[in-house]
Amino acid sequence: MRLKDKVAIVTGAASGMGAATAKLFVAEGAKVVLTDILEDEGAALASELGGDARFQKLDVTSEADWDALIAETLSAFGRIDVLVNNAGVSGSHPDVLNTDTWDEQMNVNARGVFLGMRAVIPKMQEGGGGSIVNISSISGLTGQKFVHMGYNAAKGAVRLATKAAAVQFARDGIRVNSVHPGLMPAMRTSMMSSDPEVRRKMTNAVPMGREGRVEEVAHANLFLASDDASYITGIEVPVDGGFVAQ
Repeated sequence: MRLKDKVAIVTGAASGMGAATAKLFVAEGAKVVLTDILEDEGAALASELGGDARFQKLDVTSEADWDALIAETLSAFGRIDVLVNNAGVSGSHPDVLNTDTWDEQMNVNARGVFLGMRAVIPKMQEGGGGSIVNISSISGLTGQKFVHMGYNAAKGAVRLATKAAAVQFARDGIRVNSVHPGLMPAMRTSMMSSDPEVRRKMTNAVPMGREGRVEEVAHANLFLASDDASYITGIEVPVDGGFVAQ
């Protein structure tokens, strides 16, 4: 098993890519702390996954919540080896000049990732290393007509913050990489991208001609979290059916 005896935190784990990642990590031998603001769904999934999983409510924009999560994880498992910064909100919005949306994107999708790294890095340093996987997006690599520019900016910030952390903490044995999903099943916060006609056009723009599966992102997360990627840090991994290769 590729994560045997590792302790992992997965944010936004109540559904979608986060849930798929948590399931795969448990199957690969990890002890996993699932986090989300959706308490019922997150707790139900943790219960389903058995004794190697537990749920902790987390608002990724709250430093106090992060502090409580770290304390709980260390109390339960004694160490932190992996963080998957997956929690976020969708970027499709009909008003691309909306200020409130800009603020939300930067607060959740960018600051939330930074707070996660800030919380776990000292503990990883104490433990001799670790792996951080930050979920960005193809929107962090290219501009798009229907996406709020705040989403592009926040996901681009995740990409470059990942590279900065990778070089700053490499000597501590901490690897930091970003994963960039392309077209995936609509999130519960999706607006325009959940419209069937919009999704048809988006799918037609993907060279592989289909949307991705959340499990495909989870497997990329697993590779980067595992020792199979022991000499890989500071890279971005698109999981996008070839979209950014065009």
